[in-house]
This record gives sequence, C-alpha cells and structure tokens, in this order.
Amino acid sequence: SKGGGSMGENGCVSWKFERKGVIQFSKEKYTEDQLMEAALEAGADDLRDEGDVWEIQTAMADFNAVREAFEAAGLEMIHTYSLIHDDLPCMDDDDYRRGKYTNHKVFGEAMALLAGDGLLTLAFEVMLEQKNVPPEVLVEVVREVAMCAGNFGMVGGQALDLDAEGKQISEAELRKLHSGKTGAMFIAAVRGGAHLAGATNELLALTHFADLLGLAFQITDDILDVEGDPAEMGKSAGSDEKKHKSTYVSLYTLAGAKALAEKTVAEALECLDSFGEKAEPLRRITKMMCGRKS
Repeated sequence: SKGGGSMGENGCVSWKFERKGVIQFSKEKYTEDQLMEAALEAGADDLRDEGDVWEIQTAMADFNAVREAFEAAGLEMIHTYSLIHDDLPCMDDDDYRRGKYTNHKVFGEAMALLAGDGLLTLAFEVMLEQKNVPPEVLVEVVREVAMCAGNFGMVGGQALDLDAEGKQISEAELRKLHSGKTGAMFIAAVRGGAHLAGATNELLALTHFADLLGLAFQITDDILDVEGDPAEMGKSAGSDEKKHKSTYVSLYTLAGAKALAEKTVAEALECLDSFGEKAEPLRRITKMMCGRKS
C-alpha cells in the first residue's frame, strides 16, 4: 500500500497516511485499506489547507507541548468516516467532496460503508497506542472522544438533522442539532489535547472555546451553502435549501448569519485571553472562520 492501512512486519496496522495528493484507484483493483486511504487523502469539510480537526488537535499539542499525534490521527479518521457515511444516498446523497467524486460514487455503497466502519474502529486502536501518558488519562481522553462521536454527540446530531428535514425548527433546536453534529468533535479535539497536557482548571474555558468554535464553523458552513463558489468548495451549493433544512441563514437572513458568525468568533477568542501567546495557534484557526471559502 502506498500509504497506511497495511499490515506491518510486527503485525500492527500502519496508520500514517502520507499526503501526496489524490491517489486514483481503478474499480477493478482496490482494497478496503486503499478506500480508507483515499478518503483520508481526499480531505473533507475543512479549514482549507489547515487540516480541520487534525489542525485543531495539533494546535493543542503545540499549545501544551504534547508531541504525540495519535489522538489527532484518530480524530481525523472519525471525521473522515462520518463524511463517507454522510455522503451516502441514504443520508445526504452527495456526489462530490472537495471537488472529487464521493467514496460511494467511485467504489460503490457497500465498500464505502465498510471503509467508514474501518476508519471508525481503526481510530480507537490508533488513539490507544499513545505512549507516555498515564493510563487513566488516556482512558478518559478516548472515553470523551467516543461520547462526542456517538449518540450524545455527532451521531445524535446527525439523527436530529435527518429528522428536521422539511421542518422549520427553532433556534434552540438548531443549536442543539449542530452542537452534536458539528460542535462535539471540536470539543473532543480541544479537550483531548488539554487532558494529555494535564490541564484541570483550564478545561472549562477551553470547552467553552471549542463549543463556540464549532458554532462559528457551522454558521459559516450555512453561509457558504448560500453564496459559496462550488469550484472553491468542491461541492454543490444550495443543498440545504433543496432539502428544506433550517439553517442560521434561514433563521437570521444572510446578513444576520454573517453578523452572528463574527460575534461568535469574537466570543471564542475571548475564551483564550487568559492563555497568552501559547494559545496563538488556536487564535489563528479561529480567525480563519469568517473568511474561509470552503
């Protein structure tokens, strides 16, 4: 295999997927490992070249002088699995992701489903390979990731999103939906880095920051769905309106949503005031929110 996902000499799965651009696999010759690798290299809804959840976790690592990137890799695997499944015909039924055909359009629905399953399970194996961390801390990090990715977080939010199609929901209901579907994984990334660094008193401020960061990301996503350039986004615009979904734009208007995004970014930055220069990587990511194009 050109990247990760293959069995090494020691019998362990290699997870270090090299980012060398898009790998094109023929339909006649591929494995589930290659599907997983292709999905990770293709990218996702992101902070453009910044790497999304991976970048947030890496920023936390820099912020706290934690060198290992095992949790960051695991989080990006969970993120990518969720996008493979989200694009399936039974979910959002999308044909494009980052300007390329979605996984199921290339490899078929069954193999795409298995690639997502493989990434989800591999993620937890990878995270538990983290070295030089007290076992009780590592268990807590992985437990929180599982909670944020499951029915109390991302999966639960996705279920609410499907149920809300064709309905006009309230602001409180929309906030709850996106706190799970989008915000929970931001919280997992930030809190995970904090736990690994031994943070205790800082957790409340960082959790609030992560929640606001996820909200800003989602509001901007809603804005891009209305006025974004499909060529830059790598996917079609206007999907929310076609599916009659409630969004921050439909609730607040386009101008109102932009103002709310700016306000949310400002509030997120305030949460980092007490951390000084060490939080600069997180500030950089936060400031990108309102200006991102994809």
